[in-house]
Amino acid sequence: MTEANRPSEKPEWIRLPKPGERCIHTGLSRSTMNELVIPSDANDYLPPVRSAVIKKRGAMRGIRLISYDSLMGYINGLCEIEFDEGEAA
Repeated sequence: MTEANRPSEKPEWIRLPKPGERCIHTGLSRSTMNELVIPSDANDYLPPVRSAVIKKRGAMRGIRLISYDSLMGYINGLCEIEFDEGEAA
């Protein structure tokens, strides 16, 4: 990723990347991000990352927005867990 592609300010919310692309903030794929925000078997129906869907009344589809702080907090938490487990060994 080049500096020209990287946003200069921290966003409040981010959109899912387009299919086949990766998130410009984290490098995660669309399917991985969906697993983190949509209740499913993969996350015991308790998504670890906060998101919201904006859609018009009666619409079947909408725009899923992901909380940037929630996503980064989750990722940083994984790093802390990995570090703690490494010290215990």
